Amino acid sequence: MADETKLWEYRVQTVGGFFKGVPADELEELLNEWGVDGREVVSTHILENANEINVIAKRPLTRTTRRERSMPS
Repeated sequence: MADETKLWEYRVQTVGGFFKGVPADELEELLNEWGVDGREVVSTHILENANEINVIAKRPLTRTTRRERSMPS
């Protein structure tokens, strides 16, 4: 059996805002959308003095996701 290196696609998104903080419903909606897309949260990072967090997620890089990434927006 060949030893295959798995490739990943990452995504980072900032959630929240200075005045509203990080609403739980907004964060939950984002996580559910990413779950449907096959993404898994691997880390979060609190942005101090901004009431925001960066959410970092990954999913396996497949031929389909490679094709989507190479298509112009």
